Amino acid sequence: MPIKVQSDLPAKAIIEQENIFIMDETRAINQEIRPLKIALLNLMPLKQETEIQVLRSLSNTPLQIDLTFVTVESHESKNTPASHLNQFYTTFREIKDKKFDGLIITGAPVELLEYEEVTYWEELKEIMEWSKTNVTSTLHICWGAQAGLYYHYGIPKIRLPKKMFGIYEHRVLHRKNPLVRGFDDMFNAPHSRHTGTRKEDVEKTADLVILSESDEAGVFIIMNKEEKQIFVMGHPEYDRKTLDAEYKRDLEKGLDIDMPVNYYKDNDPQNMPELTWRAHANAFYTNWLNYYVYQVTPYEL
Repeated sequence: MPIKVQSDLPAKAIIEQENIFIMDETRAINQEIRPLKIALLNLMPLKQETEIQVLRSLSNTPLQIDLTFVTVESHESKNTPASHLNQFYTTFREIKDKKFDGLIITGAPVELLEYEEVTYWEELKEIMEWSKTNVTSTLHICWGAQAGLYYHYGIPKIRLPKKMFGIYEHRVLHRKNPLVRGFDDMFNAPHSRHTGTRKEDVEKTADLVILSESDEAGVFIIMNKEEKQIFVMGHPEYDRKTLDAEYKRDLEKGLDIDMPVNYYKDNDPQNMPELTWRAHANAFYTNWLNYYVYQVTPYEL
């Protein structure tokens, strides 16, 4: 898929080394095509790492994408240089009068705070409300999914006995749903979170459907019946070494952290992590773009 980004975005060079087609603005404006307009609300602290993961995840269809990076104004990022944010990111205030084919709301390391304690909660509420009228389909990831379920449906999060950390097996519950087209009956996906969502709380909400779940990790993919809001409890976009970096970082800080499960070969952190979820992650993002963005969005936004 050709993805349109600014020509000097650092992630562009990294993605191009993987033979993923990244198109700069000059070439894009000369094509006789309307690209899909996707906004990425990046709430992760290491924004450049998330940019690469999302670009890679969106790269597996022939559709052209015009990707807009969005950040919140009500929180100052401490892990991404201000120069990077100023050059490559926009704010909600600058796009609120526009319409988008798709919106991705990432996770954020604020799970243990109550939603109302998060510094940018009011701004995020405004964005989620805006998405109902200005976005064809919104994809919520990890904490973003928990926040979306809480805002749209009043579903609370629960604190887990210990961190859900590693690669977990999931089953498909609604095989005919296009979002899981091409999935095997069982598939793997990464999780890294201290909180979760009770299955019974989701099932009590008539407007929601659980598309996949895990015996260990709980509900995984949830969709509302209008098919405009999608909630994913884990991180299918994660790279091979994302959990490895998180694990070793926490060890260096002296934090009480268990080794990620089902991740290292022979459960030895000295070994290369085994990549067992990429194919289904690619299928998931491709299905989202094809069936819930491209095929239903109007040509004239």
